[in-house]
Amino acid sequence: MAACTSMQNYFHYFTEIEERFSRRRGSVLLLSTLDWALIESWREAGVPLEAVLRGIDSAFDRHEERSARAKGSLRKVNGLAWCAQAVMTAAEEMVEAATGAASHTKPPAQSSGFEKERVASYLNRNADVVMAAAGKSANGPLLAIAKRLRELAARMRESDAMPLEDLDRTLTVLEERMVDAVRAATSEDELIAIRRQADAELAPFRSRMGTVQIRQVQQQFLTRKLLQTRSLPKLSLFYMSVSE
Repeated sequence: MAACTSMQNYFHYFTEIEERFSRRRGSVLLLSTLDWALIESWREAGVPLEAVLRGIDSAFDRHEERSARAKGSLRKVNGLAWCAQAVMTAAEEMVEAATGAASHTKPPAQSSGFEKERVASYLNRNADVVMAAAGKSANGPLLAIAKRLRELAARMRESDAMPLEDLDRTLTVLEERMVDAVRAATSEDELIAIRRQADAELAPFRSRMGTVQIRQVQQQFLTRKLLQTRSLPKLSLFYMSVSE
């Protein structure tokens, strides 16, 4: 999808989706690994936040109408994946509505939460975590990634700091290398077990997703599980916490 989540939405994409889903559900429900993988697949596909929120509202509106006709006998919604089809429909409708309209996105100001020092601190913290994981597993590629993160942190403190967009592209490449290194060091049995878990959690929602989306969510699920079990962070600026 051509539309991209802008830098200024980085802090809000996950939290607003989680809050909207919980509010429409009527009670707090911690999102599962599958739910987070689905949100990441939307984000990476460039699905606008507004489309996701519209899709969630649309899915719950229809569910509430059916529940009213069934006198409240329908089961409660227990997963964000239940909204997947409605989200993609909303995204397609937004693209159609925007056809022919020019898009002019200005780069974010440094006061948007991505000040140089905050970014440098974020990079150094991730370098520490990756270094610790590398020491436990004697994983050479992870050591190289930690070193590169420190170099990027130092660069962000210089007067000619790397543009944020270029930095995030670099971090995406480093994260891909990190995942590849972890996957290469993971046993076949563990990888099969993770894929089995992903398939089991996806099973109730397959009818609401296309083949491509299912494949994307499976891949995101595998990535998140591999990093979580090794206590490794996601590296993109997207994951900077607003409270840092």
